[in-house]
Amino acid sequence: MSLESLAESIRSFEGVTRKKPIFDITRSLSQTLDFSRIGVVRSFGEDSAILDFGGEDYLLAATDGIWHKLLLAAPEFAGYCSVLVNVNDVVVKGGVPLALLDMLSIGDMDLAQKIMAGIVLGCKKFGVPVVGGHLHPFSPTYSLSVTVLGRVPKNAVIYSDTAEPGDVIIAAVDLKGKVHEEFTLAWDSTSWKNPEYVEEKCEAMRNIARKRLASAAKDISNPGLVGTLGMLLEASQVGGSVNVLSIPKPADMDLKQWVRMYPGFGVVMTSKPNKASKCLEIFSGVGVSAEIIGEVDASKRLFITDENDTFEVFNFEKDRLSGKIW
Repeated sequence: MSLESLAESIRSFEGVTRKKPIFDITRSLSQTLDFSRIGVVRSFGEDSAILDFGGEDYLLAATDGIWHKLLLAAPEFAGYCSVLVNVNDVVVKGGVPLALLDMLSIGDMDLAQKIMAGIVLGCKKFGVPVVGGHLHPFSPTYSLSVTVLGRVPKNAVIYSDTAEPGDVIIAAVDLKGKVHEEFTLAWDSTSWKNPEYVEEKCEAMRNIARKRLASAAKDISNPGLVGTLGMLLEASQVGGSVNVLSIPKPADMDLKQWVRMYPGFGVVMTSKPNKASKCLEIFSGVGVSAEIIGEVDASKRLFITDENDTFEVFNFEKDRLSGKIW
């Protein structure tokens, strides 16, 4: 596969293109931030909103809706992932998840029970309770959304929009996984492992946050590894270059498929060059494959390279992924 073909496959990937309407929605809602009774440190565009209500910690809040394709293809795994993705949104900030709320619209109660079984599995895995929510029974539409609340020390939070030229780009993924049998865009590296294994990966991210080793980070979500990095660079109003040969991936996995996968635990982050080796060491210590895959620059473009070619994936002067962080 050519590098040009890889770049085009990332640009046209549905996980990327379905992010583009976000800006139009958040632009309308941004005016509501003036009504806050607490300090809004970060809001739209962050993995978790970061709120200041006094004290030594920030409150973290995030909501994720599960892709309908996953919900219908693998309902129990979809329920599990609704917990997983929200926990990841807190952990990548350096935080600890505290509680979940869920909202389910469903017309098939047998399917609903499969989804609930997945949510319970996720709660057991990550040690977080569901404390409330809302149900639309007998619904003609099928939808699952989950909200998470978490906390993070104010002196140990990692933002998504603070990458700077000269930072190195790190990709960290738990490669001890498998493609999910019912949903081939999911790399399952958590559901079949014990909670202690999963928690040490989360704690590694909190360790990096406490030591202030990352300049910016996002957990790899539906846009895949390169698409998620694009969102981080766009929010930071910078650019960068990625050597695709350096991306950690399973040995038998096609790169085009891999960069569009949702990993159970996966992070793209930036770090100062003198701190990057410590990040790699911390991830390696818990069995996460981490590599320096590129560098941040001021170009406001994201390029992919290999030994022979370089191609542009995104131009943030004209391409919109999720838009501005308000």
